[in-house]
Amino acid sequence: MRVSKDNVDVRMQIPGAVIRQRTDFGDVSGLRPTPSRDSTTMQLAYSTKQRLLDVGMAMLLRHGYHDLGIQALLAATRIPKGSFYHHFKDKEDFALQVIDQYMRHVHAGLDDCLGDKSRPPLERVRRFFELTQQSYRREGYMGCLLGGLGQELSGVSEVFRRKVDGCFSKIAKRIAVCLKEARNRGDIPAESNPRRMASLLVDCWEGAALRSRLRGNAAPLTTMLDFYFQSAVSR
Repeated sequence: MRVSKDNVDVRMQIPGAVIRQRTDFGDVSGLRPTPSRDSTTMQLAYSTKQRLLDVGMAMLLRHGYHDLGIQALLAATRIPKGSFYHHFKDKEDFALQVIDQYMRHVHAGLDDCLGDKSRPPLERVRRFFELTQQSYRREGYMGCLLGGLGQELSGVSEVFRRKVDGCFSKIAKRIAVCLKEARNRGDIPAESNPRRMASLLVDCWEGAALRSRLRGNAAPLTTMLDFYFQSAVSR
């Protein structure tokens, strides 16, 4: 599950952006501050790690964990092996940090969609998944990184099983808040259980994402959303 970063402002999350904000105060006196060696080092280190995470995310999505070679990642990023192991303990640590970055994108998408009070709650929820679907299309219907890694690793790694399951739970928890609002408005039956409905939606989406990857098109995703919002939330 992933939402495009195109509309997300992440400058405050980047160490370099914070440094630039601090140096802006120097311009008030008419002086242009010279970046310190420490700040330059921080920006270079961030750039190296971020490039590894960005390229690694795409490679994990396409090839999976077992077929991701560290040497191939280093060749794709033109980063030396020593730099990789400066930022990550091993391949497992790298993949876990890729999941963390993936989830930051997901939460940013949830913030944007679920926080849009100009739309009714159910429309906000559906919009999140529709934007995710658009992201899948741009990536060639590779599906959800969480779902792919969960299927590949949950049977052999307790670390990844718990990590991925926890990510799905966090997504469902946020959606449940919006569904509760819909229930309070009378948009769904009063006896509805928002948490169960949110978990069901995430489960159905992940199954549809797998079918979408197998077929190479959006039909399973669209069909699932239509069914859920017409049937699961009907009176």
